[in-house]
Amino acid sequence: MQKVLILDFGSQYTQLIARKVRELGVYSEILPFSIPLAEIRKEKPAALILSGGPQSVYGKGAPHPAKGIFDLGVPVLGICYGVQLMAYSLGGKVVPSKEREYGFAALRVAARSGLLAEVKDKEQVWMSHGDRLECVPPGFTVTGSTANTLAAVIEDPARKFFGVQFHPEVIHTKEGQKVLGNFLFGLAGLRADWTISSFIERKVKEIRRTVGTGKVICGLSGGVDSLVTSLIIHKAIRNNLTCIFIDNGLLRKGQYEALMEAFRHKFALKVIGIDASDLFLDKLRGIVPPERKRKTIGRIFIHLFEREATRIGGAAFLAQGTIYPDVIESNPVKGPSSVIKSHHNVGGLPKGLKFKLVEPLRELFKDEVRALALELGVDADFIHQHPFPGPGLAVRLIGEVDRDSLEILRAADDIVLQEVTRAGIYKKLWQAFAVLLPVRSVGVMGDQRTYHRVVAVRLVQSTDGMTANWYPAPPKLLARISTRIVNEVQGVNRVVYDVTTKPPGTIEWE
Repeated sequence: MQKVLILDFGSQYTQLIARKVRELGVYSEILPFSIPLAEIRKEKPAALILSGGPQSVYGKGAPHPAKGIFDLGVPVLGICYGVQLMAYSLGGKVVPSKEREYGFAALRVAARSGLLAEVKDKEQVWMSHGDRLECVPPGFTVTGSTANTLAAVIEDPARKFFGVQFHPEVIHTKEGQKVLGNFLFGLAGLRADWTISSFIERKVKEIRRTVGTGKVICGLSGGVDSLVTSLIIHKAIRNNLTCIFIDNGLLRKGQYEALMEAFRHKFALKVIGIDASDLFLDKLRGIVPPERKRKTIGRIFIHLFEREATRIGGAAFLAQGTIYPDVIESNPVKGPSSVIKSHHNVGGLPKGLKFKLVEPLRELFKDEVRALALELGVDADFIHQHPFPGPGLAVRLIGEVDRDSLEILRAADDIVLQEVTRAGIYKKLWQAFAVLLPVRSVGVMGDQRTYHRVVAVRLVQSTDGMTANWYPAPPKLLARISTRIVNEVQGVNRVVYDVTTKPPGTIEWE
């Protein structure tokens, strides 16, 4: 199988490049810009893509790849910072632009071949740069420009070096996928040989090599990620997999009972159910910072898994439903990006972990996991359920976690889901949930003064969880949700609606 390596120079869009390349049927992986040349050679890439980035190529501390990156004999596509880096390294000139170009621009096509084959003239592209190419390197020609950028597309077909100043990976660039396809197939000569079916086959073989005759335990959360993880491992090692579903007291209303029934009968998995709600609530008492909550919950899960592994006997592997956005937000292992938050199954693991980890979905995006679930025979309704965080309601209850607050939040959250489903918009949303705030509000109920809790309602739309838009909910829907929560949930007298996108916010409040 052919592989495209994407070197990450810190762009917020790097993950989108990987997704778009995979959507075209070519397997791609993201590596840090600083990876040694010898490591790149070991990977045997069929092509390289250099991502964008926030810095200037000539700036102090600017990220530069290993020397010799352009001597590997493979096709290279530079995007934004990547094209500037290519030009700077190969004898061109990059200078600060008098006017920063950010947002929409019309691409003027000078040569409708190569990168711009069948691309419409004056089509919309998305720009985000402060520097510009003043002089292209020897051997390159300019094939596309915008009003503010004369060298928006440069090409050197003889050496198979290509670059675009705009971002073809974002949805705002109308024909960006066509540009990427032209590079992959028309110029680099790659084949579209990566599919979800081929991924399953490869992962099953990989799991068998890794685990051998060993035993694996897998923590089920009730979400698609952990279920798909268990199903693909079960496909590889069958009865040597034992799943554990823990009621941590932080689940949604009726979630534990319904999911245990589904795991055992619908999916035929070997599942051990554990009610550990008292233990979790006891350990969370007095903890307010969200990172401490996540890490505390992670440690308790691992403690319980280790205890069950001892009872099972011989379980040396722990499987987790870690997916790519979890890795990116928890740990900047791919490029010069910053930590956003620790995810339960990434940042919450203790250093002295006794298990070897098995994470078959670690490089997949959420939409790819859902496609994988469909391939494995999971019902569409389960596949398209909204993501639910590993720490559960603990990160939707702002402040200290206690039983009374959880009951308030659980009831309010259930009303949000009921009304979103009733309105027929559940499938349009990425997530819909309630958040219980650590503030009280003065109100009037039954002609009496109240001083009760405040609930925030969060409805968002997204494709992969990396970015999200708040949903412009109809006022009638918000009114129904608010009225029901205030009337039916004792201890709440005010409901607010969260209208924050990601970024700058995150989807979850903690």
